[in-house]
Amino acid sequence: MREFFLAGGRRLSYVDFGGPGVPLLAFHGHYNEASAFAPLAEALAPRWRVIALDQRGHGESERAPSYERDDYVADIEAFHRQLGLGPVSVLGHSLGGVNAYQYAARHPGRVTALVIEDIGAVVNCDWSFTERLIPGAPSRQDLVGALGATAPYLECSFRQLDDGWGYSFDLEHTVRSQKALNGDHWSDWLRVTCPTLLVRGARSDELAADHAREMVARRAGRARLVEIPAGHVVHHDAPVEFVAAVRSFLSEVEE
Repeated sequence: MREFFLAGGRRLSYVDFGGPGVPLLAFHGHYNEASAFAPLAEALAPRWRVIALDQRGHGESERAPSYERDDYVADIEAFHRQLGLGPVSVLGHSLGGVNAYQYAARHPGRVTALVIEDIGAVVNCDWSFTERLIPGAPSRQDLVGALGATAPYLECSFRQLDDGWGYSFDLEHTVRSQKALNGDHWSDWLRVTCPTLLVRGARSDELAADHAREMVARRAGRARLVEIPAGHVVHHDAPVEFVAAVRSFLSEVEE
C-alpha cells in the first residue's frame, strides 16, 4: 500500500508491503524507488514486513532543493517517526545504504540491526553514467531498447509521461545527489553499534573487496561480511542468495 506524509514541508511517499511480520525499513539506491523491494518483501513475508521509502527526488516523492547527507538522514528520521514504530531493523542499498548507516550512527537507539548492500565507508561515485542516460523515449519499448542491458535495473522507475516514457527520477537531481554522496563516511560507519551485515557483490564495481573487509574488521566483531556472486545490485542479480543472507542474519538477531 502506498502512503504519503510531509517531512520538512515536502511530500514523501512510501510503500508498506504489509503483513503481520516484524518491520524492516528499506532504502533504495539511485535510479530506483520503493517498489524495487517488492520481490524482497514477498520473499521475507510473513516473518518480516518490509516498509520502503521513496527517497527524496525518487519515485512518488517530491523533488528537493538539496540532496546533502543530512537531508536524507532527516527524511529517514521523519519516516520512522511517521510510522510510529519503536526500534527496527534497517536495510539499505548503495545510496540507501549510506543513508541507513548514517541514520543508525546518529540515532543508535532506533536501529536494532543493519543490512548494508554494496556500498563503502568511503564513496567515490561516478555520475558519468547518469549524464549519458537517455532522458526519455516515445514508448516503453523504445526506452528499454535504448537502455539495453541496464534496463532491468531501472524498470521499476519507468513512467509514462505526457510526451512519452521516462523515469520517476530527474537526471540533473540524480547527479546532484551522487555528488553529495561522495566522501569519507568512516566516522558514521564506526559509530554504528547495532549488529550489521555487509553484503558485497563479488563482481561489484562500487565496493572493493579489501575495503569491505576493512569495514568489517574495524567494527571489531559487530559486523560481518557476505560476498555473493553478483554485481553492484545484489538483490537483483542474485535474489535467492541475497534473501537467504538477509533472512539468516535477521533471524539470528531477532532471536
